[in-house]
Amino acid sequence: MKNKLTMTVQSHPILVTDVLGQKYINISQLAAAGTKAGEDAGQAVSTWLRAGDTMKYLAAWEKLYGSKGDFGDDAFQEHMADITRKSFSMSPDRWVKTTNAIGIEVKRGRGGAVFAHEDIALEFCTWLDPVFKLYVLKEFQRLKEEEQKVQTPDWTIKRLLSKVNYRIQTDAVRDHLLPTLKIAQNKERFEYAEEADVLNLAVFGITAREWRETNPARALQGYNLRDNAGTHELAVIANLEVINAMLMKDQHPRAKRLGYLSEMAADQLRSLSKLDIAKSMEATQKIRRLPPKPANEFDASLKGLMAIPPPPKPEKRKKPEPPKDNEADGESDAELVPA
Repeated sequence: MKNKLTMTVQSHPILVTDVLGQKYINISQLAAAGTKAGEDAGQAVSTWLRAGDTMKYLAAWEKLYGSKGDFGDDAFQEHMADITRKSFSMSPDRWVKTTNAIGIEVKRGRGGAVFAHEDIALEFCTWLDPVFKLYVLKEFQRLKEEEQKVQTPDWTIKRLLSKVNYRIQTDAVRDHLLPTLKIAQNKERFEYAEEADVLNLAVFGITAREWRETNPARALQGYNLRDNAGTHELAVIANLEVINAMLMKDQHPRAKRLGYLSEMAADQLRSLSKLDIAKSMEATQKIRRLPPKPANEFDASLKGLMAIPPPPKPEKRKKPEPPKDNEADGESDAELVPA
């Protein structure tokens, strides 16, 4: 997954980024999208921060989930005491520096903005407009569901399979299609893209370019049409890539291939829609080995015989040692000992 995502709320792009595995939302963009006409979106975040209820909420969040023991509680108490002063003001930068908070991040430089943890960002949306918060919450949930879908092992395997089979299709374009077209080398890349779109049209009904035009924010993050496909669509694409390569080898024209592949895609998707892949994988994992069949009499006897240890090997007899000199003369050691 990319480190940056974009959700669209009422036609406004809102950037979401990962910070240490947590989602942080651009509340500067939320302010621009959620403020009413005539209101100063640039001051919305600071105005929200200087409210006592806001600082109490931020302090409670930091103590529970954020910087915890490192949170500057003394500075927080000073800010609460200064609220009654007319000159009191609070900015995201001041809040972070004085309290050591981590729930808010200030990005400086070109394109700088204020980001807040999702818990804090949604609280900011409540202050902006409860109805606007509902739009943000719905879109944010959809974004997290998409991210979760992409991270599942089943989806990853099928995405990898479709990429592997794509090589089979590109080889077919090179070996069987390009030699018949006689086009300039710098134009050949368009043929590869056209063939990829044959499958996109067969499965999704749109081309890669049409998807980019419809989803500009996702496209800017590096996503493409197939990154947003489900497991069923990816399985069908992997099948069709092999079939399309065979059809190119047999010199079937593109229009005819598209019609045939579209029919096949519809049939396969219809079949897969009846299959719950998650349940199938779960059932497969629960399969146990069948118990061994009872042995017949012969097998039992044979098993008994095989269990009998083999007889010990006979020890090799040692060769007799040659007699010593005195034994060879017929004299023993005892006879040589004086009385």
